Amino acid sequence: MTISCRVKWGTCLASRRARITPRQAGLPAYGGNRRVPGLRREEVAMLAGMSVDYYVRLERGNLTGVSEAVLDSLARVLQLDEAERDHLQDLARVANSTPPKRRRAAQQQTQVPPSVQRILDSMTDAPAFVRNGRLDFLPAHRLGYALYAPLFSDGKKPPVNIARFKFLDPHGREFFGRHWEESMNNTVALLRTEAGRNQTASAVTGKVHRVGSR
Repeated sequence: MTISCRVKWGTCLASRRARITPRQAGLPAYGGNRRVPGLRREEVAMLAGMSVDYYVRLERGNLTGVSEAVLDSLARVLQLDEAERDHLQDLARVANSTPPKRRRAAQQQTQVPPSVQRILDSMTDAPAFVRNGRLDFLPAHRLGYALYAPLFSDGKKPPVNIARFKFLDPHGREFFGRHWEESMNNTVALLRTEAGRNQTASAVTGKVHRVGSR
């Protein structure tokens, strides 16, 4: 497991732990000031049914042999949503597998087979396009290109990155209108999931850092 992956895992657990109050976790509230904003490590361990030492190792990024049952318990205690749960599981999966060669891992499909293009072209009643894991806009059909024409301003050619357009292009917010914030949150979740599956894809990881900080 890379240092980067351990840091991401630890940061993920710590940030989720900090946002859950004892009341939200079903724990009794005692008097006095708490020194942590959310749950203590001991409280997470107790609620998840594991030792404090084991939870501390997990939060430090030691995921060797971690089971699905442990991940499910953590997700339940930390009240993770579906995207966060998937992200946690993907990081653990990377930690317990042999990392692929960097060159192969960095590759992303930027073209579609002719058969896929024919399927797109046959869909004449609604806009459609194909994207890859890092949200590159790949070939579409006529209605798809027409709907997403702002992505191709200034003569841009596919693949154009949807996440970069949403967050970095001044026309992104205008294009998505009142759905922009919801779309932004979904995009960050998708990129984090892809980064968890493909830790050596620096392009994906870089996008997560850029858009997640906005």
